[in-house]
Amino acid sequence: MSKYDYSRLQNGSDIRGVALAGVPGEAVSLDGEAAGRLAKGFLFWLSRRTNKEVSDLTISIGRDPRLSGQALSDAFCGALQPFGCRILNAGLASTPAMFMSTVFAEYQCDGAVMITASHLPWNRNGMKFFSVDGGLDKGDITDIITFAESDSILNSIRRAAPREVEEIPLLDTYAAHLRRLIIDGAGCGDRPLDGMKITVDAGNGSGGFYADKVLAPLGADVSSSQFLTPDGNFPNHAPNPEDKKAMEAICSQVKSCGSDLGLIFDTDVDRSSAVDEKGHEINRNGIVAMAAALIAEQFPGTTVVTDSITSNQLTDFLENTLGLRHLRFKRGYRNVINRSIELNASGTDSQLAIETSGHAAYKENYFLDDGAYLATKIVIRAAKLFQEGKPISSVIAGLSEPAESVEIRFPILASDFSAYGDEILEYLRVLAGSGQLKGASLVEPNYEGVRISFHTPDLQGWLLLRKSLHDPIMPLNIEADTAGGTDEIRKALKPLLAGFDQLDSSKL
Repeated sequence: MSKYDYSRLQNGSDIRGVALAGVPGEAVSLDGEAAGRLAKGFLFWLSRRTNKEVSDLTISIGRDPRLSGQALSDAFCGALQPFGCRILNAGLASTPAMFMSTVFAEYQCDGAVMITASHLPWNRNGMKFFSVDGGLDKGDITDIITFAESDSILNSIRRAAPREVEEIPLLDTYAAHLRRLIIDGAGCGDRPLDGMKITVDAGNGSGGFYADKVLAPLGADVSSSQFLTPDGNFPNHAPNPEDKKAMEAICSQVKSCGSDLGLIFDTDVDRSSAVDEKGHEINRNGIVAMAAALIAEQFPGTTVVTDSITSNQLTDFLENTLGLRHLRFKRGYRNVINRSIELNASGTDSQLAIETSGHAAYKENYFLDDGAYLATKIVIRAAKLFQEGKPISSVIAGLSEPAESVEIRFPILASDFSAYGDEILEYLRVLAGSGQLKGASLVEPNYEGVRISFHTPDLQGWLLLRKSLHDPIMPLNIEADTAGGTDEIRKALKPLLAGFDQLDSSKL
């Protein structure tokens, strides 16, 4: 049996762990040794996947500005050097840019890794891996961990003369790629953003390049942008478009500065959201609607795959305003991406997979969840509208919002929390399906948890109760089209959950 146990570092299709001491109760779990062994596990996995000798592989590595990023990157590179592979160090980078290092002719990498923990606190870090086929799936990460834990496998990797680590200007290459997309898409010459004021909020993550290297050279006034300087302490707000304080910060800045558009990124720039010219957020259902509207004319009738918590109003907008199809699937960006890929493989056109968190993956962009690419498509549309004297808000003017929405997260106290959660869901599924819950009906098809619709003269709304992807938590989402409706749905649900004493539903 291996003395190493890295399974605790797996978070779906990512690696996540505590990289720095200093937070009470959080012991370091992702250190230089772990990074080195995971590097060799990835090298072994990539050699098998590509049928190449390890010395013939080219691997790129980048990081976000987290305080632990440099040390983990150095450990990763150092672990690879004895095997003679070519190592390209991008330094500060974004997660999508790391995948594009497998695409760009300048680099043509066989694999890539991004050292990041997305929006998690300053003491955390992690890794996201790519092959030329895209982001790795959960099973691939499990395999890499298995290899990393095995001394016999790591010792079997053939050594070769080490090469020097090469520094590459990947963000510059990536920024030039995005600029060309805007120039070609906007069709207004080499400075299509002249006269536009665009506010970028990078949350002190990796996304500051988008203002300085993409927008400004094309003529945009980015002087109102904020928190562009990378800082792993994240001193201003969480680098997360879903964070309330973060969204309030950019909305306020756009409004006070009179900007035409606001863009906000998470730490590693695989997610983004926007703000319209009035300072109103384009987030959650809004960012899904925006992303879909940008391709509706080009791909009429295409299927948009989303996560499970999207609203009925979004479905109405996608299907009845844009003429698209909406498939509400599961939480988890790999889940929605993989489902969209499966649809295309089976003959159903699906051009967009997107979570309400801001993970948006277009078929035209390798199904890569890329916040900067989504931002670029928004900028292209905004530039065209600006030339016509129209605001960006006009793109989703037909989207209505529920009157109320709320999310509550219930801890599961049972030791086998997954099985206990399944028991609760099955109970609700049977109850709602039997018609015993007055004014309520089970929503089918449904791919995650239990979704119940409420239809009475005084109450229109829905609830979705599901299990967390990885934690002993049951999130509950409620939306209502009438004032006070979420409270009514909560009152209806409370006695139904009261009998489950291992579910802490006290917040209900």
